[in-house]
Amino acid sequence: MSAKKVLVVGGTGYLGQHLLQGFSEIQATTPFALAFTYNSFPPRPLLLAFPTSFAFHVDLKTGLGFDSISQQFGQPDVVVNCAALSVPRACENDPDAAISINVPSSLVNWLSSFAHSDNTLLIHLSTDQVYEGVKSFYKEEDEALPVNVYGKSKVAAEQFISEKWSNFAILRSSIIFGPQTVSPVPKSLPIQWIDGVLSKGDKVESFYDEYRCPIYVKDVVAIIRTSIEKWLSGMNLLSVHLR
Repeated sequence: MSAKKVLVVGGTGYLGQHLLQGFSEIQATTPFALAFTYNSFPPRPLLLAFPTSFAFHVDLKTGLGFDSISQQFGQPDVVVNCAALSVPRACENDPDAAISINVPSSLVNWLSSFAHSDNTLLIHLSTDQVYEGVKSFYKEEDEALPVNVYGKSKVAAEQFISEKWSNFAILRSSIIFGPQTVSPVPKSLPIQWIDGVLSKGDKVESFYDEYRCPIYVKDVVAIIRTSIEKWLSGMNLLSVHLR
């Protein structure tokens, strides 16, 4: 039996790098081929950390680069989509970019090009910002009422996937926190930001009118790995939320 193939879309981001780390730790006991996509060229520390992984440049807006994955890696058994324009302010400034990146139309179109496309599981990372945010511990059956462009783009992504793809799991995470990545990401990270503020003795204002449920990054990785293991063992998955 050939090794199963896992593709991480957005492998140079914060969660993407932690996923690559988590997958590499179990490759000795659970053999599979691992690939990831990047938008800008992956930094050398990342390539050195995961030398057996395939790296592909992909433009999610146009879909350019997916053909290279087909030719060199083949159809993945599992795709984990971590790629997103996730800074709310950037989404507000450029709603078109938020939609074109956060709604994975080029990814789903590419997966649909395979003869046996229904053999692939798509795990898509969404956000708690699909909710209005007036309470805590939302449930799956609660109505999605986003109040910003980022949340609206993620609702559009969820709807697109549910309509266009048969085998998927949607994980609505809140603030993801944890250690820095192999190759430090430029975005502000919660723990690192708090540590920097405290070490300088600075005073800052934080939000007081939002309900959030932060989650440890390695818990997210564990949930994704468990979902993949269930899928590869033949179990069906339903759309699920992190909360």
